[in-house]
Amino acid sequence: MQDTVVEDYGWTDSAPCSCSYLAPFVLELLGQLKVKRVLDLGAGNGVLCSMISAAGFDAVGVEYDPKGVEIARSRFPDNRFYSLGVQDDPERLMSREAPFDAVISTEVIEHLFSPHLLPQFARRTLSDDGYLIISTPYHGYLKNLALSIFNKWDFHHDPLWHGGHIKFWSRSTLTTLLERHGFRVTQFHGVGRLPYLWKTMVLVARKSPGPIYKV
Repeated sequence: MQDTVVEDYGWTDSAPCSCSYLAPFVLELLGQLKVKRVLDLGAGNGVLCSMISAAGFDAVGVEYDPKGVEIARSRFPDNRFYSLGVQDDPERLMSREAPFDAVISTEVIEHLFSPHLLPQFARRTLSDDGYLIISTPYHGYLKNLALSIFNKWDFHHDPLWHGGHIKFWSRSTLTTLLERHGFRVTQFHGVGRLPYLWKTMVLVARKSPGPIYKV
């Protein structure tokens, strides 16, 4: 697994560019769902996790990149951050934390070689009927067509970005992934830019007791 994990994503003190449009939406969703304990899975440099905490939730962050964890702990000492990735045993977290009402993972799954590990990790940290809120860049017919017309695929797929996007999700494929790994998708939202040209999509899924797909 070590050969397929990017250990240095390049985190700095700056907020991720997606925070400007994603953070308000995620906070609104958490309020609507009436949850209390939230796990930020792939917390990066801790900015979003700290915003969730400031909004009154009990927020905990998990991040694989050591530099990200270092920055998060330094900038936000009142929050708890753990150095873990989705490929690690969730028991390392749950031996120190109570189950969570919601797991959020924003703009993470498109970077993973083995994306099924994310819902598997999340499911084992959630309470019964807990929620997974997951965002990833949106792809659909009109947006894909626009990328083709304006010759933006090289920029969009940029293979020169170390640690960049390696999976490109549609609503259908991400729904299938979550449902195969113990979740029932209950909401879909497009966020940022014009409808159907959205920057990102957000799926809300609820932990289900059904059978888990074997990879």
